[in-house]
Amino acid sequence: MNAPVDAIVRLTDLTLGYRRHPAVHHLSGGFREGSLTAVVGPNGAGKSTLLKAVVGALKPFDGKVTLHGLTARDIGYLPQQAEVERDFPIDVLDTVLLGHWRRVGIFRAIGRALTRQAEEALAAVGLAGFERRPIGALSAGQFQRVLFARLLVQDARLILLDEPFTAIDARTTADLLDVVRRWHGERRTVVAVLHDMEQVRAHFPDTLLLAREPVAWGRTDEALNPANLARARMMAEAWDDKAEVCRRSSS
Repeated sequence: MNAPVDAIVRLTDLTLGYRRHPAVHHLSGGFREGSLTAVVGPNGAGKSTLLKAVVGALKPFDGKVTLHGLTARDIGYLPQQAEVERDFPIDVLDTVLLGHWRRVGIFRAIGRALTRQAEEALAAVGLAGFERRPIGALSAGQFQRVLFARLLVQDARLILLDEPFTAIDARTTADLLDVVRRWHGERRTVVAVLHDMEQVRAHFPDTLLLAREPVAWGRTDEALNPANLARARMMAEAWDDKAEVCRRSSS
């Protein structure tokens, strides 16, 4: 699969894994600037692994990730809730204010203007009045709203969301989908790992269907056709988790 000419993230024969066990094989393509893309596939298909490679948290075994016109401060990454530490004694407002640190540095004082931005972000996700609540006292849905508010403050051009709507209520999901649509309207590039196919069809124009290897990447109605979904299931059934990651030179 060739990357579009306006790709802000370009993947070239990308192969990823952990301790030589396979996760993603020979993925090529790209995310267009301003696109809204779902990454879907069977459990263990390499979806979360791909986001970690894009954000720079995982080094490829082979191939490469190329970011065009982006620096680390331009990328907002929301991992799965299970990976986020909630025991740290910090309140809601201070958690959202952390979204400023890449732009202002960790030693610069946060002034009233930046605090106001954080308060406005909390209001935008329906949490006005929650500023001084400890994050440990929040429900899963409320905490996810806080993390979305932090992304709003970060003002990133590329936003990576790993299962952002898992284990939260329908009202919260609807409100956070409104935030995703806002980002899309602002021409930010949004990539989200998702499991709900109806949600993908309703809200995400583009889809990458991944089963460790790419199955389809393009318009959602084409990528999620019955033949592609059946192929992804068959590929998942044939996985050998004891196999080593193969290498193929991209030069």
